[in-house]
Amino acid sequence: MEAKTYEAIYWTLLVHETWSLYIASTSKGLCYVGSPNKPFEELSNWAAGRFPGKVLIHDDTKLHSYTAELSEYFQGKRRAFTVPIDFHGTSFQLAVWNALCKIPYGQTQSYSDIANHIQKPAAVRAVGAAIGANPVLITVPCHRVIGKDGSLTGYRGGLEMKTQLLKLEHDSSLVVGGSPVHA
Repeated sequence: MEAKTYEAIYWTLLVHETWSLYIASTSKGLCYVGSPNKPFEELSNWAAGRFPGKVLIHDDTKLHSYTAELSEYFQGKRRAFTVPIDFHGTSFQLAVWNALCKIPYGQTQSYSDIANHIQKPAAVRAVGAAIGANPVLITVPCHRVIGKDGSLTGYRGGLEMKTQLLKLEHDSSLVVGGSPVHA
């Protein structure tokens, strides 16, 4: 059997305040947003597993639209992302990730809510595993998923990042007037 080959994977490093995040895209869209302040190896190991044999190419220009939207989000000026996303996973993972994209800005849902949304109410643990495998942090908002009792639960970016993202969304939702926020 011949190994599957893919196009090049382009990457850049996005720096926002105390966070440095590696992000990557294919020609089809954003495929990876890394954990804050993790080494390049997090991205290279992920890419080697998902896109075997492809070279990672550093290209700040090619990723400009992605870094611009993420920066606007971090500044509280963007509530929804318009850049294309190119995620690869099982049909179950894709169903979960698509359900995450439907959680409104500034709101949260539980793992049970997501399981019910995808019509797999008994698959709460599998939903958690799919959320943990989400390669596109922030833009596919797995930080908006919390425990059924309202507790913060695991997050690839770390609980500190999850807390800060939820606070950013909460605080931005309370702002009346001021700068326009992109839909």
